[in-house]
Amino acid sequence: MDSNGSAERDPALPPSAEEVAGMTDLQKQTPPDEATEHGEQHGEQHGEQPTTTEQTKRELALKRLKKRRDFGAHLLIYTLVNSFLVVIWAITGAGFFWPIFPIVGWGIGVVMNAWDVWRGDDFSEEAIAREMERLDRKE
Repeated sequence: MDSNGSAERDPALPPSAEEVAGMTDLQKQTPPDEATEHGEQHGEQHGEQPTTTEQTKRELALKRLKKRRDFGAHLLIYTLVNSFLVVIWAITGAGFFWPIFPIVGWGIGVVMNAWDVWRGDDFSEEAIAREMERLDRKE
C-alpha cells in the first residue's frame, strides 16, 4: 500500500487504462526498462551522479554472456544441419550442389547474429548529438 491507501502496481505488468490516460506520449511509447534508463540520463543532465551499480554491470555481463552462449549454439546447429545436408547431397549422387541455398541463406542469419553479439550496444555522445541534430532539421 502506498501513502494514498492504494496497492502498489507491479512494474512488470502493463499499465491500466487509468494509468495510460495520465501518461505523457513519451511515457506511453517507452517500455519500463527504457524509462528507467531515460530517467537516469535525464538526471545526468541536471548534474546528478550517474547510478552505475554493480547489479547493473552484472546484468549487462550476464546479457552479453548469454548472447555469446546462444551464438555458439546457433553456430553449432548451423554446422551440424548443413553438414548433414551435404552428406545427403553426396549420398544421393552429388549432382547440382543444392545445399548451397540453405548454407548461404542461413549463413546470412548467422552473420547477423554474430554482428549482434559482438557489436557495441552503447552509442557515443557524438552519434547521439548527430541524430538529435538530424531530428531537429526534420521539424
